[in-house]
Amino acid sequence: MTQHTCDLVAIGTGAAALAVASRCREAGWSVAVVDSHPYGGTCALRGCDPKKVLIAAAEALQWGRRLEGHGIDPGKARIDWRELMAFKETFVGSVPEDNERWLADADIGAFHGVAKFISRSAVQVGESVLEAKHLVIAAGAKPAKLGIPGEEHLITSTDFLELNELPARIAFVGGGYISMEFANIAVCAGAKVTVLHRGSHPLRGFDPDLVDKVILATRGAGVDLKLETLVERIEKTASGVTVDVSSPSGSQTLEADVVVHGAGRVPEIDDLDLATAGVDSGRRGVLVNEFLQSVSNSAVYAAGDAADTAGYPLTPVAALEGRVVAENLLNGNNVRPDYAGTPTVAFTLPPIAAVGLGEEEARSFGLKCRVNFQDTSGWYSSRRVGEEFSASKVVIEEGTDRILGAHLLGPSADELINIFALAIRRGLTAGDLKDTIFAYPTHASDVGYMV
Repeated sequence: MTQHTCDLVAIGTGAAALAVASRCREAGWSVAVVDSHPYGGTCALRGCDPKKVLIAAAEALQWGRRLEGHGIDPGKARIDWRELMAFKETFVGSVPEDNERWLADADIGAFHGVAKFISRSAVQVGESVLEAKHLVIAAGAKPAKLGIPGEEHLITSTDFLELNELPARIAFVGGGYISMEFANIAVCAGAKVTVLHRGSHPLRGFDPDLVDKVILATRGAGVDLKLETLVERIEKTASGVTVDVSSPSGSQTLEADVVVHGAGRVPEIDDLDLATAGVDSGRRGVLVNEFLQSVSNSAVYAAGDAADTAGYPLTPVAALEGRVVAENLLNGNNVRPDYAGTPTVAFTLPPIAAVGLGEEEARSFGLKCRVNFQDTSGWYSSRRVGEEFSASKVVIEEGTDRILGAHLLGPSADELINIFALAIRRGLTAGDLKDTIFAYPTHASDVGYMV
């Protein structure tokens, strides 16, 4: 067994862990990182970045189809899945090696394997023991256990992003980001796609009026979106996989070549043996105080998807929490994360985005507000690209005119939401946005009409 002693050990190599590690190393601390996965984290390797490459191809194809008869002849345009996956690999293939090189250049110790606490201030990784003054848990998330007979036959979103050949028949379990985004990609690429969601609405957390339009768009694209449908059993067969489901209309068995897990993720902390370190945790991760320090072991901090915080499980939030942890480690607990104005996007086709409070949420807090809800499909910005499904809903506080929340669906909603995020974070009013001169004709020039 080899013993190593340092100031800081960060578990994980995603946005949160690397933000902490780099800042503390710059301050002169001795630092080590541990990861059981290739270095780079979920977003760069298994999530946001590779997914967005695939989304771009599906968007391009849909644009051509929407404008057919309006000056565009899509002809035989199609997605070549193998070529698309090779293109995706140009973005992710070198990430682990690049991170390894960066860590070496920064003189940060790099350890591969599963970290397991052996005391309140030490972890074991293979044949190495790392003893540290401080430890940061930023191990990310993993697919949740579903308790469905045969769930071992599910493939993960990571597996989907590594498919060199697109299966002809794909089923997705769950109606969250992963399923709804990947379903749109797969159906555009020519697969027969089914989404099985047990609730009445997919994309929980987004405005239900806008989600209704996403449902129409998704079904219109050819996805068989089955709501209020419970997956009872999954079985492997000689020709693929069968899925037994039940719904208010009865029970049925569906056939697919692969079934993808899209029913939620949980903190990847089960293997850490937190009890040995006296680190309390819950369903949403390591329990932390307002400074992201463990409530039960002062040597430990947590950030990103592995921490039970008020932040969304998003890469920018993980990076923010990593910076907060670094500041508190270096200068004593003095900084709290500020999550105000954090936007979130589901890259469906078209994309749906949200920031701030929802309509019902604002009223539940006793806030007096007006809600400006508009179907924007007839607006120039949507009509010129042939988009049938677009809408906006902006929640504005009466009296102060503050923007409390914004909910967008349609072309460039994923970019436009950032204007509203800035407004919320900086306390801008609806009047401020109306008075702003935006370039025209752009999607941003619609903002004044949305408020």
